[in-house]
Amino acid sequence: MTVKAILAAKGHDVVTLGPNEKLAEAIRILAERKIGALVITNGDRKIVGILSERDVVRVIAKEGVAALDITVRAAMTPKVKICNENHTVNEIMEIMTTGRFRHLPVEKDGLLDGIVSIGDVVKRRIETVEREAEEIKAYIATA
Repeated sequence: MTVKAILAAKGHDVVTLGPNEKLAEAIRILAERKIGALVITNGDRKIVGILSERDVVRVIAKEGVAALDITVRAAMTPKVKICNENHTVNEIMEIMTTGRFRHLPVEKDGLLDGIVSIGDVVKRRIETVEREAEEIKAYIATA
């Protein structure tokens, strides 16, 4: 199973925000959309950062209520780990586990093409394990 297959099933839509927006707006979008991260782009779908719930908590813990008025650029993680459509589920699981994050933007030709979450990865792994178990059962039954 590859990232390409995951995106074919879930779609390529990604919620993005510009780096000069206020953190309060980013928090509103995260809450309204019930998502855990926003990919930060310059409007041309070029990835410049990612803002996760963890980033928000870190900045609010440091700055207090004043954090709501800072720009997303000041709160985001600028060095974003990315993947492409050819990465396998096992490869992105390793990237997410090693980096200790739950969202991985997908890049194609230098531009944002989608996003994969840990939920997407777990769902696909469960589907694969269940399919393999059924195949083994069928094999044993016909042997």
